[in-house]
Amino acid sequence: MAANSSSTGNKSSSGGGAGKQSGPSAEQVVATFQRMRQEQRNMASKAAELEMDINEHSLVIETLKEVDPSRKCFRLIGGVLVERTVKEVLPALESNKTVISEIVETINTQMQAKGRELTEYRERYNIRLVGEGEGEAQGQPAASSSNSEGGGSKSGAGVLVS
Repeated sequence: MAANSSSTGNKSSSGGGAGKQSGPSAEQVVATFQRMRQEQRNMASKAAELEMDINEHSLVIETLKEVDPSRKCFRLIGGVLVERTVKEVLPALESNKTVISEIVETINTQMQAKGRELTEYRERYNIRLVGEGEGEAQGQPAASSSNSEGGGSKSGAGVLVS
């Protein structure tokens, strides 16, 4: 919480300074990046939850297909257990499964868009995750030294995120 209060304090002081070209402070960049990552995680979590619902629907549908259509069954609707027949419940389950599948597809496309947005944001502000720079530093020592000499402003503006 302290980072958020200090970043709001920096807004007024950095907003008036004409010397900074990058715009938001490092704290603001990190906070925005973390928020975007959390949004993507939430989408992935919701997609996984809905995938489990699809699997449960499939299991119940397969079970009910083998049962006499006039047999009574119970269905939980909005917290209320309702008695129906299999022939009434089966079409509703199949349509629910279809709707959930469409929602999962929508969430997956949104996650891909959020991933592209995150990548663009990382490239724009030169954000590196902890542990990510170690492989690059070992694999390309000459390239990183030439970047730091030739493009000092780009490597100096980088943000390290844990």
